[in-house]
Amino acid sequence: MWDYPRPPHLETSAERIEVELGGWVIAASSHSWRVLETSHPPTYYLPRDAFEPGVLRETGGATWCEWKGAASYFDLVAGDRVAPRAAWTYLSPTPGFEPLAGAVAVMPGLVDRCSVDGETVLPQPGSFYGGWVTSRVVGPFKGEPGTSGW
Repeated sequence: MWDYPRPPHLETSAERIEVELGGWVIAASSHSWRVLETSHPPTYYLPRDAFEPGVLRETGGATWCEWKGAASYFDLVAGDRVAPRAAWTYLSPTPGFEPLAGAVAVMPGLVDRCSVDGETVLPQPGSFYGGWVTSRVVGPFKGEPGTSGW
């Protein structure tokens, strides 16, 4: 991932992505987008219709990405389990990231399990970044202690 570009690159993926919460697969798709950025493991964005009905609950707050624009957030809900602000979307992404409009990314550390082609993902270190660490990417990653100046 140190050869990932800056600014980030967006690519489509046919990998099987699954997200689990409360003992349920709440999202699954073999069509997604990966954002690849220097010092970060990939972040996966799934089509909104990959999520089970009622799982995405809009919530307050927003953040700004210098590359993708304004993000809005969702709580993820599965039965009586709620993962606050565990997912986000870019409704009007900046030029170059238009395919992400309405697609949803998930913070792997805030749900029970995320997987890529059956491999359980480790969350990117830190509480701000949403990268998905698999055996195919090698750190160090932004978010680990001492990386705030990168």
